Amino acid sequence: MTEAIAEDIRRLEEQERLLRFSRFSADDAWALGNRIRDVATARGAGVAIDISLRDRPLFHCALPGTTTDNGEWIRRKRNTVLRLWSASYLVGRRLALSGRDQVEARNLAFADFSVHGGSVPLFVADLGCVGAITVSGVPERIDHAIVTDAMASFLNIDLGDSRLTE
Repeated sequence: MTEAIAEDIRRLEEQERLLRFSRFSADDAWALGNRIRDVATARGAGVAIDISLRDRPLFHCALPGTTTDNGEWIRRKRNTVLRLWSASYLVGRRLALSGRDQVEARNLAFADFSVHGGSVPLFVADLGCVGAITVSGVPERIDHAIVTDAMASFLNIDLGDSRLTE
């Protein structure tokens, strides 16, 4: 089990190294959000999708099968990314490896933060983490994979062996 978690962490860290934008505009958010929607739809995943900068939403979509709870999960996952500049799933896998929970290890209150997969930092060159790209509605590993697979396609990047298997 420990080896599987460590391998996930390696893959997730590599994804964060690769999935970066040279620039990001509202038009890019619209195009990427629709790409994520297409990936989710092709996989039969009823998810809510959110792309937000630190100060405002740029894209939001709720597919059939979602509930109001998905918006709350998005908020909590996004808060984790914006606080730690790491994917919510990567934070969760690191905590799983350490045997500690999010409050004990990082002082992340359960009411406002989630370390479940599905939110990925929006890194822009020379700016750092300017926002988050978040999906909620299916198991956390699949939420994360929907985001990163769509980002890789959008950026024309081959994730190779850093792609998570669902």
